[in-house]
Amino acid sequence: MYLLSRLFLFLTKSSDVAAKERQDAYLSEATDLYDLEFRMRKLDREASSRHPSWMNQF
Repeated sequence: MYLLSRLFLFLTKSSDVAAKERQDAYLSEATDLYDLEFRMRKLDREASSRHPSWMNQF
């Protein structure tokens, strides 16, 4: 029964929620403040390259 409930939760989780959880897990693995800042900048760069700011105008 536990496996079935976990499968249901996995299948019903939105892609936005899953992406947020992956980002949180990635940031939580930082070893110090500098590593955390590096990881945050990396995620920001990746997000800006996927969604250019000029596309928000439409």
